[in-house]
Amino acid sequence: MRKITTETIKSFNDYLINEEKAQATVNKYLHGVGEFQIWLGEQELCKTAVLAYKSHLCEHYAPASVNAALSSLNSFFNFMEWYDLRVKNLKIQKQIFASADKELSKAEYDRLLQAAKQKKNERLYLLIQTICSTGIRVSEVRYVTVEAVNRGVSEINCKGKRRRVFLPKQLCQILKQYIKEQKIKSGAVFVTKNGNPLDRSNIWSDMKKLCKAANVSEKKVFPHNLRHLFARTYYSLQKDIVRLADILGHSSVNTTRIYTMETGEIHRRQIQKLGLLRC
Repeated sequence: MRKITTETIKSFNDYLINEEKAQATVNKYLHGVGEFQIWLGEQELCKTAVLAYKSHLCEHYAPASVNAALSSLNSFFNFMEWYDLRVKNLKIQKQIFASADKELSKAEYDRLLQAAKQKKNERLYLLIQTICSTGIRVSEVRYVTVEAVNRGVSEINCKGKRRRVFLPKQLCQILKQYIKEQKIKSGAVFVTKNGNPLDRSNIWSDMKKLCKAANVSEKKVFPHNLRHLFARTYYSLQKDIVRLADILGHSSVNTTRIYTMETGEIHRRQIQKLGLLRC
């Protein structure tokens, strides 16, 4: 009888690592399988049970979350060669417009910077600008090193892909001053008190502390939204989605399109300017 055990999950973990999956992806897949294992309990592992779990997910989670969980399971079933247990993802209508209550505006970005400055948190003040002016992922912040600032270029190795990210001259100037003040000799510019590179949780926590002072919804304040703001701003000026995909490190332009979506209200204002209505 087929069964999910500690041993099979460990083997799956080893397989994902050997496939050079990012650690975040490995954790997501293992979490998805673990959640299913808990839900399954003593039930028989069969297609009927997997379909029932899919229905359970649909009742409690958003479609995107359901598909993420199913992708984890399908990957595990493929690894175990239990192909008959695989289930189809939900079909989600393509999103045309970004949600205005989740996208960070330029004005809100400026208020976050002002709040960081008022709190005398220079590290966060510069970090927010670094992410937003380069479009790097929060996991790539550690590649902003003293050496990279001196060269004006950061060499990033992420998800098995290497790319060069150019650091704006003005950013390099203010970071050099910060490096001098903090007496950082080499390595990552943004570090903890112990000298370790800041991680996602450090940055997320620090940014959330700015929300009230900046009068910005917590739903909008997280590192990845700075990357989205960079993408939208770049695209609004250059209109070059292929180049933007390269800058962001996307393998597919379709991914980049998600980053450049505008809100429905912006679209409404644009079509009102077409001058095609006569009252």
